[in-house]
Amino acid sequence: MNILRRSQAFDPAVAGEALAPALPALPLARPPLGRLGLGLAALMAAAVLAAAVGPANIPLDATVRIVLSRLPGVDLADGLPQAWRDIIWEVRLPRVLLAGLVGATLALAGATYQGVFRNPLAEPYLIGVAPGAALAATAVLVSPVPYAFGGFSVLPLAAFAGGLTAVALAYFLARVGRTVPTTTLILAGIAISSIATSMTSFLMLLDIDRVFNLLAWVLGGFNLSSWDRLAWVAPYAVPAAAVLLLYGRTLNVLQLDDEQAQQLGVNVERTKLLLLGASSLATAAAVSVSGIIGFVGLIVPHAVRLVWGPDHRQLLPMSMLVGATFLILADLLAREVLQPSEVPVGIITSFCGVPFFLYLLRRAQRGVF
Repeated sequence: MNILRRSQAFDPAVAGEALAPALPALPLARPPLGRLGLGLAALMAAAVLAAAVGPANIPLDATVRIVLSRLPGVDLADGLPQAWRDIIWEVRLPRVLLAGLVGATLALAGATYQGVFRNPLAEPYLIGVAPGAALAATAVLVSPVPYAFGGFSVLPLAAFAGGLTAVALAYFLARVGRTVPTTTLILAGIAISSIATSMTSFLMLLDIDRVFNLLAWVLGGFNLSSWDRLAWVAPYAVPAAAVLLLYGRTLNVLQLDDEQAQQLGVNVERTKLLLLGASSLATAAAVSVSGIIGFVGLIVPHAVRLVWGPDHRQLLPMSMLVGATFLILADLLAREVLQPSEVPVGIITSFCGVPFFLYLLRRAQRGVF
């Protein structure tokens, strides 16, 4: 049985609601306020907990006061040690925000890939985007040419070029006439991913003096987080995310056959290219600052779909919230599990993702998604 077959989780009622009149860039339908509020509350709780916990534990109320004191006209940090303020503002808060941004970006990209390919097993790492971005970013890191100038870094652009090149190669290899079979595309992506990973390892061996730092980066983590790194990724990830969110309703239409979607007014090929380009840019920006963190784009959208349904107008924003919460908590666990050392957060997400992936394969064998 083909375990990479098209998903059967699509709800026709959702499509029916999205069909009239389906044009690209349609308005986003907001999730119910209860879900959105629950997601935001969970995200804020995870962020405060991650900012408070560490080698120097800081009370939760003090953490909140320190963060709120940065707001104009608010001063709640009087009497708190200056060391606490520096730890929260200069070390932990940038790390928490970066982990949340990367988690939201990877989950959103994963949900988009699954929608475009109509396959719940599709995700940024499976079709070669992240390994290609990692290869290009590693090449920049081992290069003697500076890649950061003031507050601007070319690393996200290099990662984007690598990710887009990997997707283009996989797309070209999988193309049969005017169609691109989903199964063939995923298999081509796996092949491209293997090649990119091997070349990344080779580049690391060329710079033995920095191999430990490069290995830590490739395995994924946020131990080098800073406000500058947050400023690097935000200009790429935020606009890409905005574009993807605007296409939630159109993604519902794409769950139909391409011919049916075309008859309903959607330029299928152009829309797919736009969504793949925005997803690749968002993924590449995340990879450039965090390294390779797998399975977030696979397990988060699928979990959200199981709980709240397949409507992409709700699936995309909820995936962002859950993805940010998940990666913040995963990074917290990576910091705490082997103190004073850190475990690469990519290892933590793999421990969570591999059993989930096997569960999806088992469901696919039974013909249920």
